Amino acid sequence: MDIRAGVIAAVVLSMIGAFIVFRSGYRAWLSARKLTFYRIKRQRQRGGLYTMLVALLLFGFAVLLYFMGEPVAYRYFPPSLTPSLTPTITLSPTITLSPTITLTPTITDTPSVTDTPTVTPTPFIPPVIEALFESEVTPNPNAVFSPLQFTLDCSNFLEFETATVFQNPIDYMCAVFTYDQMTPNAQWTALWYRDGELVHYETIPWDGEAGGYGFTEWKASPADFLPGTYEVQIFVGLDWKVVGEFVLQGDAPTRVPTASPTPTATPTRTMTPPPN
Repeated sequence: MDIRAGVIAAVVLSMIGAFIVFRSGYRAWLSARKLTFYRIKRQRQRGGLYTMLVALLLFGFAVLLYFMGEPVAYRYFPPSLTPSLTPTITLSPTITLSPTITLTPTITDTPSVTDTPTVTPTPFIPPVIEALFESEVTPNPNAVFSPLQFTLDCSNFLEFETATVFQNPIDYMCAVFTYDQMTPNAQWTALWYRDGELVHYETIPWDGEAGGYGFTEWKASPADFLPGTYEVQIFVGLDWKVVGEFVLQGDAPTRVPTASPTPTATPTRTMTPPPN
């Protein structure tokens, strides 16, 4: 059982317990109305009310556990990423051809253009951004990050909608991830590219825990979110950790031009000397 399943089970049990306790207290309160002796009647009513109050407190604890239980549990039991297994390649036997008549070789055409495979560069931090580093703490090279998930609202890490294709207009984008073995105050960087062009970045000392949920965000004018393929790269120190992509479709709103004030000429009175 993982942390999320344990929290849900605790919430369900608390709700059931609150219902049972409230029902017991309500029945005791009702039964007190049938008693003849005033003192015993008051004691029974008071006991029923106290029992219902305990049920309400238990119900409030269940609600608090539902909203706060999982984040608090992650602070003490940070999630660890499960490495994926690398499939083993199974060789298939090939058919051995029987020798046939050997043809006399003729002139071989030499291709005029040779296709050279394109080398995919490894993500790196531009020197102009590296110069902005503030931290002097050595980052942990074993820090790990999960794949990035993109959403338009990351205010709640427990429930958020993710996608890889979005439609304009938007003014906010957030990339959510889980992490582990991070060193506090170590420099970390997030680079946002659109079709290979750097459009946004953030680089600050790490102010989170050693493990848990994290995010990088970009909030700008809707006119700045042009359509294209966006790529977000995460670095710890100078080490690249993870990269994610999303596609933004549709034309961005046209930026409203700002009117510049036109200077107005002010007439100046000129004094003419009187004739002699």
